[in-house]
Amino acid sequence: MNDWQGRLIQANGLDFHVVVRGSGPLVLLVHGWPELGYSWRHQVAALSEAGYTVAAPDVRGYGRSEKPEAVHDYSMINMCTDMAALVDALGGGESAVIVGHDWGAPIAWTTAILHPDKIRAVAALSVPYTGRGEISSTRLWQQVYKDRFFYQNYFQAEGVAEAEFEADMRTALRKVFYSGSGEAIGGQVNSEAMAAKGPDSNMLDGLVDPDPFPAWLSEAELDFYVEQFEAGGMRGPLNRYRCQNLDWEELPQLSELKVRQPAAFIAGSLEPVLSFVPDVDMVEIMKRQWVPDLRLSRIIDGAGHWIQQERPAEVNSALLEFLQGLD
Repeated sequence: MNDWQGRLIQANGLDFHVVVRGSGPLVLLVHGWPELGYSWRHQVAALSEAGYTVAAPDVRGYGRSEKPEAVHDYSMINMCTDMAALVDALGGGESAVIVGHDWGAPIAWTTAILHPDKIRAVAALSVPYTGRGEISSTRLWQQVYKDRFFYQNYFQAEGVAEAEFEADMRTALRKVFYSGSGEAIGGQVNSEAMAAKGPDSNMLDGLVDPDPFPAWLSEAELDFYVEQFEAGGMRGPLNRYRCQNLDWEELPQLSELKVRQPAAFIAGSLEPVLSFVPDVDMVEIMKRQWVPDLRLSRIIDGAGHWIQQERPAEVNSALLEFLQGLD
C-alpha cells in the first residue's frame, strides 16, 4: 500500500479524500483519533483482494478531507450523515457494511441506527456500543476522573491540546501511538507516570517516546501521519471530543434504539477503552442490551488499542469471517 492516493468525493456538502480499491459489495472503513483512512491500509488490501469494494475516507477534519472550523460541525449527527452520504456516492444505490475503529466505532454504530437503509451490517473495533447514558460521556468522564488526568477532559478547552501537539507533531504522535499499544500497556510502560498525573496535567508529560518504535508502525508510515497532521492541524480531530454534550442533547432516541443489523466486535485483550469506567463490563452490556444480532465477538490476546495496525492478519481474518457470513 505504498500508493495511498484516493480521490475527492463530495458528500453532505463537504469534500472527502477517499481511497477506494476493489470491486464487489461496499465496505466503508471509518477511522478514529489521531488516525487517517491510511490506518486501514492493511484491511483495504486484504478485503479488496477478497472481492469487496473497500473505501477508506479521511473523516471530516482529517488528512486531505475538508476541515470545517466550528466545534458543532463535528457532532455525531453530522459525522453519521457524512457516512450515509458517502455510501450513496460510492455504493450505486446499494447499502454498505460499515466498519469503525476508535471514534470511528461510535460513528459506525450510530450510522447503523440513524440510517438503517444505508447500512446492512456493522463491525466495530475497540469501542463497544452501550447506548445513551443517563448523562453525557463528557460529564461522566468529569465525574469519574475529577481527581486525576483523563485525556478527554483535557481536550475540552479549545486550543490547549492543539498547541501541545502542533509544537512537535512527530513526538506527540509517537508517544500517543505507543502509549495505546499492546507493547506499552502489557509492559506497564507509562502506568506510574499516568497514575501520578493530576487533572491539570498536559497530555504528553511522562509518556515514553520509544526507541525503537514497535515494528507494526514503520518510520515511513509514521512520516505519512506526521505530514498529514502537520498540514491539517489538530483542531478538527479534537472537536469531535468537544461535541459529546451536544450529541447527548441531540440524540435522545439513542436511549431506546438498538443496533438491529448483523454486527461484529473486535478488540485487543489490553484495550484501554474497555476499562474507562471502573467495574463495568462494556462488552457484556453491549451483548445483553444493545446489539441483539452480534454474530462475532473476538478478543485478540496481547493487542492494544491500534488493533488493525498492531494485528492486521488477525483483524483481517475476523472481518472476512464476518463479511463472508453475510453473503
